[in-house]
Amino acid sequence: MDILLAVEGVWKTFGGVVALSDVSFTVNKGEIVGLIGPNGAGKTTLFNVIVGFYTPERGKILFKGKNITGTKPHAICKKGIARTFQVPKPFGGLTVFENMMVGASFGTGKQITTELADRVKEILSWAGLDSKAAMPANTLNLVERKKLEVARALATCPEVILLDETICGLNPAEASEMVTFIERLRSSGITIIIIEHVMRVIMDLSDRIVVLHYGKKISEGTPLEVANDPQVIDAYLGV
Repeated sequence: MDILLAVEGVWKTFGGVVALSDVSFTVNKGEIVGLIGPNGAGKTTLFNVIVGFYTPERGKILFKGKNITGTKPHAICKKGIARTFQVPKPFGGLTVFENMMVGASFGTGKQITTELADRVKEILSWAGLDSKAAMPANTLNLVERKKLEVARALATCPEVILLDETICGLNPAEASEMVTFIERLRSSGITIIIIEHVMRVIMDLSDRIVVLHYGKKISEGTPLEVANDPQVIDAYLGV
């Protein structure tokens, strides 16, 4: 398999509290890798290390075989790694289109041009948000804001997108809609790492799953392998 991203022996502490303890795993090109664990397990901290918000005390992050550990977030974005956040926070005073243009210009380092605007329009159409393009972003409902969050990440021309609880807070119909949205994202050639607490969703979407517990990786494998792992059942699923 073509390894696109590798996490190797990553440690991260905060004031003596260990948030990540010797975490290692790889992500192959075209995969959806699920990242699960209880609240406080270190999932979002790991995302923050991958995208350069935090620098680990030990270990490294490799992207396409090159060490990007400690690289600034804007530079990592330009290399091809984008992320979303648990709570979408678009620029409320800007339109949906303007929010997208900010993401596209920042992520690619390109000046705002007709070509860039055309790409943004294509992504908005792909995301089903083209009819909302001229509306202020703060008028969108939750599922639309979550789609905009992913679309803004996509506008940066990533090879990998880290999705942080994209399904959280959605009703069953909206969750199903977002699952289809994520599957379409993968079909477009994007590699995905997804944090999610909705177990049915993460099991259905993921090719492989990595389980964190108190900052340590306790399991990794296919959804079926992870679901049947006694450590996961004991530490996370609780059944």
